Amino acid sequence: MPSAATVPDPVTIEKLSLTIDADSFVPYYVQIVDQVRELIKKNKLKQGQTFCSEGEIARALRISKMPVRQAFQKLKSEGLLLVAKGKRPVVGSGRAPWNFQQLRGFSEEMRRRGLIPSARLLSMSLEDPDPEVAQALKLTPGERVYRARRLRSVNGEPVAIVTSYLPARIFAGIDKQDLEKQSLYSIFEHSYKRRLQWAEEVIGAVSAGSEEAEVLQTSAGSPLLFIRETTYDSQNVAIEYSLSLLRGDRHTASVISVRKN
Repeated sequence: MPSAATVPDPVTIEKLSLTIDADSFVPYYVQIVDQVRELIKKNKLKQGQTFCSEGEIARALRISKMPVRQAFQKLKSEGLLLVAKGKRPVVGSGRAPWNFQQLRGFSEEMRRRGLIPSARLLSMSLEDPDPEVAQALKLTPGERVYRARRLRSVNGEPVAIVTSYLPARIFAGIDKQDLEKQSLYSIFEHSYKRRLQWAEEVIGAVSAGSEEAEVLQTSAGSPLLFIRETTYDSQNVAIEYSLSLLRGDRHTASVISVRKN
């Protein structure tokens, strides 16, 4: 975000110049989102500008707050609007930064941003691990893993495919847990009493294949943020190895580096 000296003037409702076509079949909130997207694309709205409130827009357009609230939720999910509790909205960059300095699950991170996370279980199986998984989880010969593949969404929009490998000896019966209504981290800590401590991530970029593109509702060949992560508990036991594919138009990686003397 720009420094205080370079933050542009706040957006006024007059400069925003939003309009609503009451005769259109396009929902009001979609009309609002489309106009705000276009203003950002044309650089008429700049990153860091203080934005109008829901109430101001609703009064100017003479509509209820509900479609404006829906528009704000959509803009937040796209990283185009940043909304913190008790503060005025701010125009964003269009990509939601993911801070790898903090060990948070997907649901925790999205709720922290004021967004609504959800999950759909694509598959769950008990299988023999391949060498990469066995090495990451430090498994002994013959050990098996649960493989859970989930689609993660924000405000109803698909943003990530996460494949998690979990040691069966630690998480016996986890396939009976509701992985759509509970986060894995919550299950680890509450159902299995495994306190999370740290994680090691490898971050890269790949292109979406046809299957990933279909699931994530994006185009084949579009950029995806790739994260390979091993999570450890408080006893330094590797308890999860995961592979995540995040839509590149929705996320960027944020890492803080400190120079040591």
